[in-house]
Amino acid sequence: MKQIPMVDLVSQYQKIKPEVDAAIFEILSNASFINGPAVKQFQQSLEKYLNIKHVIPCANGTDALQVAMMALDLKPGDEVITTSFTFIATAEVIALLKLTPVLVDVDKDTFNIDPEAIEKAITPKTKAIVPVHLFGQCADMDAIMEIAKKHNLYVIEDNAQAIGADHTSADGTIRKAGTIGHIGCTSFFPSKNLGCYGDGGAIFTNDDELAKRLRVIVNHGMEVRYYHDSVGVNSRLDSIQAAVLNIKLKHLDEYAKARRFAANYYNRAFEKSDKLKTPVTASFTNHVFHQYTLVTRNVDRQALMDHLQSKGIASAIYYPVPLHLQKAYIDPRYNQGDFPVTEDLSQSVISLPIHTEFDEESLKYVTDAVLEFVGKNS
Repeated sequence: MKQIPMVDLVSQYQKIKPEVDAAIFEILSNASFINGPAVKQFQQSLEKYLNIKHVIPCANGTDALQVAMMALDLKPGDEVITTSFTFIATAEVIALLKLTPVLVDVDKDTFNIDPEAIEKAITPKTKAIVPVHLFGQCADMDAIMEIAKKHNLYVIEDNAQAIGADHTSADGTIRKAGTIGHIGCTSFFPSKNLGCYGDGGAIFTNDDELAKRLRVIVNHGMEVRYYHDSVGVNSRLDSIQAAVLNIKLKHLDEYAKARRFAANYYNRAFEKSDKLKTPVTASFTNHVFHQYTLVTRNVDRQALMDHLQSKGIASAIYYPVPLHLQKAYIDPRYNQGDFPVTEDLSQSVISLPIHTEFDEESLKYVTDAVLEFVGKNS
């Protein structure tokens, strides 16, 4: 039976194996495991790719978000607005720093944070907005930055799923996701579009003073060795991961092209089904398809997933429980029904395999299996 994983990192590795093996062997040979030349090289390569002044590598995407908030000197009780339809890390770091997460609903087509909902949620305690560029396309950053400017708020972009995506502003300016707000954060978890072979993350900014603070915080609050001027954390990207990322960064746009090819194939296959709503890409962005996510209508989603599994096809639900209904984040301010779009999506979305190594035969196998189930259950 054919096996279709959500992500095929083994096949991707085989294509770049000589480069990766040589880069890892070089680090093993010179033992520059922490803060070695590979880290600096990757930092500079990513700065050039993103066209941003400062990239600060760190240990993972969750740390990137936490360090960003620490650098902004947010205080316990300060409110940070984000979406209820995201991975838990976005709100987790807000809570860990004793800040107050303020959750809002999302746009029904793009699944990204709704700017109108942000505006309504602002109070005198609001200090920052964390838009999540979900599944591979940018949130409406023009609208979000306008709101932030109006209310004197910081913007921290959670770019863990959309690295490489472009955002086109109303004035025609094109910028990469994660480079528009005051700070951008990303994850290099292996399954990401730009993923390493372990954990990794990075923080971006064009602000020199912020960059200086971010670099101090990720290094135990230390600028000069053993002199600690502020409270920091230990969050470093190791040299082996940096070396892998530097190789894969050269292929990032090629990877996005392959993902779009797969997404377009899916779209054509599913466009006539009244049971499946294909992804909608906003006019101001392109899509790098970290996930390919359908909205199902009048479909037994679990039965569909079981049907796919019986044919060796992986599938996933991102995300089955909204943040405002997670046990760890139950809050008297929020009740079931408060965020109708988010709650509907949690009950209806399904993500299909999408990665850089898909061929048409495999794509046809997946789409035939989905349509077989949907057709039988019409």
